Amino acid sequence: MTEKDTYKTIAKSIEPTLFKEKNSKFFGYAFPVTNEDEVKNHLVDVKKEHHSARHWCYAYQLGTETITYRANDDGEPSNSAGMPIYGQIQSFDVTNVLIIVVRYFGGVKLGVGGLINSYRTSAQISLEAAKIIKKTINKDFLITFDYKNMNTVMRIIKDKKLNIAHQKLELDCQITITVRKKDSSSIFEIFNNLYEIKIKSL
Repeated sequence: MTEKDTYKTIAKSIEPTLFKEKNSKFFGYAFPVTNEDEVKNHLVDVKKEHHSARHWCYAYQLGTETITYRANDDGEPSNSAGMPIYGQIQSFDVTNVLIIVVRYFGGVKLGVGGLINSYRTSAQISLEAAKIIKKTINKDFLITFDYKNMNTVMRIIKDKKLNIAHQKLELDCQITITVRKKDSSSIFEIFNNLYEIKIKSL
């Protein structure tokens, strides 16, 4: 079995979607996120935009190999909002994504079943509106070497079509390369076997 080295996420934030159920309005948002600070910032922005709403429920998932997630009901009955939203994140098999569903109460109680269905549907519509893309899981390596070995290093980078994330080319040179996970061991070995060139995983 080959090790999984790709994941799915959304390309960019979407325009808010609207789902209505018995006079309640559910505005759905989807954001690509890479850390919890970004999650907090988006929540602050959405709450400002919908400051008169009753509930701002959300779920997010971060990570590719080590997964962290959170589902928040924000005052709705337990597991009636956050988990149905998170269920759609799992259903669409996406990560590094935040879904926020803002609810304006319309005067008619929906009941727990109605809430679960409404939050799930709103999250689903939001993810259907998003462009889902596939990305590779990458590893970063730092290569350090003397300037005189520049040609050797650059030739390998060019031959192997490696992506340079950062470089400092002086007397002592440093290049950070980003390598697809499945190729990382072989690339590490190539550089590790070279005289006067050091490589380490970041």
